[in-house]
Amino acid sequence: MRSEPILSTCSALTPEIPVRLRYISPVITVIGDAMLDGWWHGHSERMAREAPAPVVALRKKLFVPGGAANTAMNVASLGARVRFVGLVGTDESGLRLRDQLDEAGIDISGLILHPAVKTITKTRIILGDQVLARLDEAQPGEYPQDALEQVAEAVARATSGVAAQLVCDYRTGMLRGPVASAVIAQPHRPPLTVVDAHDPAEWAALRPDIVTPNAEETAQLVGGTLNRSTDRVQTVLERAPELFERTGAHSVIVTLDRDGTVMMEPDGRQYRTWAQPAADKQASGAGDTFVAALAVGRASGLPLTTSIDLAQCAADVVVSRFGTSVCSTTDLVTHLSQFADGALENDELVRQLDEQRNAGKRIVLTNGCFDVLHRGHTAYLNQAKRLGDVLVVAVNSDDSVRRLKGDGRPINTAADRAGVLAALSCVDYVTVFDADTPSALIERIRPDIYAKGGDYRAEDMAETAVVRGYGGDVRILDYLPAHSTTAVVKRIRSHDATRHESGRHESERTGSA
Repeated sequence: MRSEPILSTCSALTPEIPVRLRYISPVITVIGDAMLDGWWHGHSERMAREAPAPVVALRKKLFVPGGAANTAMNVASLGARVRFVGLVGTDESGLRLRDQLDEAGIDISGLILHPAVKTITKTRIILGDQVLARLDEAQPGEYPQDALEQVAEAVARATSGVAAQLVCDYRTGMLRGPVASAVIAQPHRPPLTVVDAHDPAEWAALRPDIVTPNAEETAQLVGGTLNRSTDRVQTVLERAPELFERTGAHSVIVTLDRDGTVMMEPDGRQYRTWAQPAADKQASGAGDTFVAALAVGRASGLPLTTSIDLAQCAADVVVSRFGTSVCSTTDLVTHLSQFADGALENDELVRQLDEQRNAGKRIVLTNGCFDVLHRGHTAYLNQAKRLGDVLVVAVNSDDSVRRLKGDGRPINTAADRAGVLAALSCVDYVTVFDADTPSALIERIRPDIYAKGGDYRAEDMAETAVVRGYGGDVRILDYLPAHSTTAVVKRIRSHDATRHESGRHESERTGSA
C-alpha cells in the first residue's frame, strides 16, 4: 500500500477523499460469480402475427461485466488495484468478459476459463426505457470438479498480501466445495474480509468483518418479511442479534434500496444512511457499487461510518443511470462537490421547508459549531434524523464560533463546515446563523422538533421557551463525551506541538537550520 497520511480519523466526506483513496490505491481481491450483462436496445412498431408480442428491431447491443465482475469494475474505477478470482467458459461471452476486465486494468490471472463451463449471461431486451424481457443463460448442472479446484488454487495466490478480500456469492454453485474451503481455511487472512452473498449464513464460518445483505436476504436470514409499507429499519434493528448469530460477522450493513442502509455492531452501535431520491432508471448493480466503495474506503483506512457514507454516495450515482454502470473517482468528486456551497439562505430555507411541511413531512432542527466533524457528531445527527422526516442543521457563523469558543476557532470556515455537513446523507438542509443562539431562526422556521446533544438540559436552554411557545417539542439526544470537538482540537494541536519540538531537537542535533 502506498504511503499516505492515515485516514482513520476522517469523519468528513469531502470531494478530496475519493482522490486520496485513488492515490492510496489498496490492493483488493474480488472472489465471486462472474457474469456478462447484456443490454439490447431496440424499437417496435408492430406486433408479431404468431403471438401477442412486439416485434423488436434491435439497434444497439451493449455488453458489460455483471455480478462479481461488476463489483471488480467498480473497485478498479475507484482507484484500487484489483485481483479477480472467478470462473467462466471459453465461449464468446467468457472471452468477452475476460477482455473487458483486462482492459480495465484488473489482474485476471485468477480468472479460470474452462471449456466445459457455460458463462453466465443476463441479457435485457429494452424498448424505449423499459425492460421488455430478460434472457438468462447459466451452467447446466454442476461445475466440473477440476474447474473448481483451479479456482480454489487461484484464491490462495490472489489473496496473498492484499489489503482486503471481497466475496461475492450469487449462489451459482461456483463458490461451493473446494472454493469455499480455500477461502475459509486461509492461513494468512487479509486484514479486511467483506461478504456480499445471497445467503450470508453460508459464510458464517469465515467470521467476516462485514456482511452486506439486502432487504430480501435479510428477511430470509431472520425468517420474516421486510415490506416497504412497514418501518424496515426498526424491524432490522430489532432482529440484530439473530443477524449476528446467523452471519458470524462483526458488522452487519443491511441495504434497503430507497431507504438507504442501516449498520449494526454487537456492542449496540448503529448508523444510518439515507438514499437520495431518484427516478426509476432501470439501474442494475447498485448493490455491487455500494459494496465496492465500502471495501475501498475501509481498505484505505477510512472509518466504517465514513466508508458507509462513501458507499451510499456511490450507489446514489449509479441508480440515476440506466443499466449496469460503475462509479468512478471523478463521479464521486462531482457528486460531493455539489454540496460545497451547502448552506441555504434563510428565505430559501423557509420556502423549501414550507413545501416539505405541506407534503406532510415532520421537520427536525439542530444546531452547533461542527468545527471538526467527528464520530460524536455523526452519531448524534443520525439520531436527530430518525426523529422526523427532514433534518435541518443550523451552523454557527465564524464570528459566532469565535465569540463562543475564543480566538483560534473556528478551525474551518462556515462554508467548509456547511459543505461537509450537507454531504452527509442524514442531513437535508444546512443554514448558517450569526447569533449566539438559534432562537430567532427557530421562531422563523418553527421546526416540529428541536434536538440538542445530551450535554444540555432542556430547562437550561433559551431555545426551549421559543419551541414550546408554538407547540413544538424539545429532545435531548445521547452525547458521546469522549468525542468532543474541543478534545479533538487539543489532540491535533498537541500532536503538532510534539512534532515541532521533535523537529527542533533533531535540527539542533544535526546542526541543520
